Amino acid sequence: MSASPFGGQRVIPAAKTVKDFELLLSSKRHTYIILLQTHLAQLPPLFRLARQHDKRVLLHADLIQGLKHDEAAAQFLCQYIRPYGLISTHSSVLTVARKHHLTTIQRMFLLDSQSLDTSLRLLASATPNFVEVIPGVLADVMAEIKARAQVPLLAGGFIRTRDDVERALAAGAAAVTTSQQELWELN
Repeated sequence: MSASPFGGQRVIPAAKTVKDFELLLSSKRHTYIILLQTHLAQLPPLFRLARQHDKRVLLHADLIQGLKHDEAAAQFLCQYIRPYGLISTHSSVLTVARKHHLTTIQRMFLLDSQSLDTSLRLLASATPNFVEVIPGVLADVMAEIKARAQVPLLAGGFIRTRDDVERALAAGAAAVTTSQQELWELN
C-alpha cells in the first residue's frame, strides 16, 4: 500500500456534529478532518478554530444548511470560508473549487451497476482530485473503480470496524473516511 496523500493519514475522521468537530480540533493525530453537517452561520467561527489548530478541513458542500449546492455557493465557500477542500456529488460545485485550487472530492453513491456506470461518466466532467466511494466496504468494486477512474479513491460509508478499514485500504483506497469515533485512531 502506498502512503496516503493526506500526510500519511489513512483514516480521515468525519465530524457529524460540532461537538465531534471540537473533539477533532484537539487531536494531535489528525491534520485532515471532514466537516459533514453544519449550518451556514456556524462556518466562520468553526473555520477560525480550525485554522488556530492547524487543521485542514474538507467541507461537505452538499450538507450545509442554509446554502444551496450550486456554483454561487461554491464561489462563496471558496472565497470566504476557504476550506482545504470541498466534497460534493455535484460536478459544478467541484469545478468551481478546482478553479480556486481547492482539493476536490466527488462522492460516488453506488446502488447497482447502472449507478457505477453513470458515476464514472460524471467523473470525466468534474475531474476531482479524489472519488469517495460509498459504501466503502465494496472492496471488489473499489478495485474496479480504481482501474477505470484513474483517480485516487477514498472509502466511506458503512466503515464500521478495523477490518473494514483494512479491506478498503487493501482494495486500493488512499484513505478511509468515517464518522465512527472508535476508528479515528487507526492511522
